[in-house]
Amino acid sequence: MSADQSRQLRAALGRRRRTGPRPRAYDSRVTSPDQQNCTILHVDMDAFFVGVELLERPDLAGQPVIVGSASGRAVVLSASYEARKYGVRSAMPMARARMLCPQAHIIEPSHTKYQQASARIMAIFREITPLVEPLSVDEAFLDVAGARRRLGEPLQIGALIRRRISAELGLTATVGIAASKFVAKIASTHAKPDGLLLVPEADTLAFLHPLPVGALWGVGAKTGEVLARLGIRTVADVAHTPQAALHRVLGATGDHVHRLAWGIDDRAVTPERLEKSIGAEETFEKDVDDDQVLHRELLRLAYRTAARLRAGGLRAGTIALKLRYSDFTTLSRSRKLPAPSNSAKQLQAAAAALLADLGERPQSVRLIGLRAEQLEDASLGGQQLSFDGHEDTWHNAEQALDEVNRKFGAAGILPASLLRPGARRPMQPGAGTARRGPAEPDK
Repeated sequence: MSADQSRQLRAALGRRRRTGPRPRAYDSRVTSPDQQNCTILHVDMDAFFVGVELLERPDLAGQPVIVGSASGRAVVLSASYEARKYGVRSAMPMARARMLCPQAHIIEPSHTKYQQASARIMAIFREITPLVEPLSVDEAFLDVAGARRRLGEPLQIGALIRRRISAELGLTATVGIAASKFVAKIASTHAKPDGLLLVPEADTLAFLHPLPVGALWGVGAKTGEVLARLGIRTVADVAHTPQAALHRVLGATGDHVHRLAWGIDDRAVTPERLEKSIGAEETFEKDVDDDQVLHRELLRLAYRTAARLRAGGLRAGTIALKLRYSDFTTLSRSRKLPAPSNSAKQLQAAAAALLADLGERPQSVRLIGLRAEQLEDASLGGQQLSFDGHEDTWHNAEQALDEVNRKFGAAGILPASLLRPGARRPMQPGAGTARRGPAEPDK
């Protein structure tokens, strides 16, 4: 930004500070009875991974709990609110988290359980309204305009959703309600944990304007620093800065944040956003050059990915392999399957062929990953089988495995090759490796 642009923006800010209205206070503990046009709900589970794990470990309720591998290179996937009081956050290196909260209980993640719980949560949403837009495994936007005659006002619907999730899954959820997706999302953030907050349309600006500028979508750390140097620290500051001035500083982002600062967000809830891909990857505790170890890890990743596909009612048309060497050089290769599949055996075979195609590796391997792509609804077509029914047998076996693990816990049954040498129990997910899967946002 040039010196002239900086002077122009500072002048605009000065005019705004002299003439702009003062935002009135908004008490989030008081809910206005005016719910007109407030039909957008943002439902967000509270510390979802931790909550699912505590269903099997109720003795840890109220204690610091961290979900993630205990290995050296691992990161925190989720942390209980008790652990967060010590500064533990998602995506933080596990070594750092254990220094901050040495008394925390570490639980190895089980993504199959999270996917199964997510499927049940989304099913509850779809019983409320067909207009459900999942954002991740544990949050979604809902438009309940068409459900009001049947279920009541938005506040009643939000309370109903929270009761059902608690009664049917034993988990807690927070609900934000507003006239737009942006405001509903912020409302749920302010109501956490285990809360319900409606922002009446008439109170939108009073709610938004006192917030720090970082509350606006599109304002990250660097953009926030640029605005802070110009004295723009709150949403009200953004709103009362001329849009043209913001555009000169931030380009198209300036136009975007200016609209949001005035509560303008006309995006509709888009139902059923099909995931583009599902996968898993592992960073080894020590770099690996043993083919047997790599193939065993691919098998485990294939079982984990296939279980997630089946839980979501999906099949993959393409399999991708990711390999990262010790010098952090990363390769990706993909292969189209003969027919869309959610069978771990077929996923693993395709990934193993991709690994073989790479030939002799120049270095040891730091990370390996498997990803299912070109996803489709599994109900749209039948399973392509061989004449001898071999694939049918494997498919039925894996579905039976899903049922057993759903009843008795993930990793109850796995292929014999995933047993630790000399051990009688299956190798737990992440054993001997540090998980680098997606961390659950702190919410």
